[in-house]
Amino acid sequence: MNSATYAQLNVFKTVVAEGSLAAAARKLEMAPPSLSKAIKLLEKNVGLSLFDRSARKLILTEAGQMLFDRTSHLLAEFEAAIEEVKDLDSEPSGQLRITLPRLAHQIFFSNVYAEFCQKYPEIKLEISISDEAIDIVKEGFDFGIRFGDRISEGMIAKQLTLPLREAIFAAPDYIAKHGQPNSLRDLSEHKLIQYRFIASNQLAPFKVTQNNEALTIDNEHSIIVNDTDLVVESAKKKLGLGRMIENVVVNEMSRGALVPVLEEHWFTYPGLFLYYSQHNKKLKRFRVFLDFITSRIEL
Repeated sequence: MNSATYAQLNVFKTVVAEGSLAAAARKLEMAPPSLSKAIKLLEKNVGLSLFDRSARKLILTEAGQMLFDRTSHLLAEFEAAIEEVKDLDSEPSGQLRITLPRLAHQIFFSNVYAEFCQKYPEIKLEISISDEAIDIVKEGFDFGIRFGDRISEGMIAKQLTLPLREAIFAAPDYIAKHGQPNSLRDLSEHKLIQYRFIASNQLAPFKVTQNNEALTIDNEHSIIVNDTDLVVESAKKKLGLGRMIENVVVNEMSRGALVPVLEEHWFTYPGLFLYYSQHNKKLKRFRVFLDFITSRIEL
């Protein structure tokens, strides 16, 4: 790969990752005409159009998608090799990107990220909160944190927490007015505070267990929200039964602000895992982050 081809591919990869020519130009600190010229030269080299220019938004052609899929990991390995050499005699530095859902931030990451940034000030940590199951290699992330059942194949994963229960709860005044459910059958008399995933636009299934089997409850809801804090807030405002990973609401339940409901039927999810690809694990900033997180795990 000559330097010109590498530069063109790097521009191409950045355009795809950023979603527009203008955003990629800002990311690379290039003049838009220069960036457009690099894309056109790359298209001339491969002999095919890489983007569908008839579409209103940026869409890859079949050739563009194939080129992106085939070269992304090669560029990442090339960049990693260069940075690995630079790392030999330097402090850990550079950008480190991690994606995780809000729950993972609340339960684990919020307790550790500031200390890491203070310990390694030359590493620029970027935190992206998202409930989407992101391809971290394709999207340019170094790490992800997800529940164990949502990690794609081929990733290296390190367990951060034990399995986590999903608590069902309500406000004391709500229970006083509507009664405490004593069985799963009683749930039919209560409305739910429902959560909708932003990325997939799907409602989160209301899961419970009975005789070690998972069941899904399909009740009427009083409100739908797409933020975990709003689930807890809506329960406190007596709108219905809420659900949340137990760790997030344990303090509210211990001081009586929320009342646990049908605890013997709470559903258990796999623990949270830190996951990553093998391709950049030799980078110094990558290694120190992994070592730091590992030292903070308390299973």
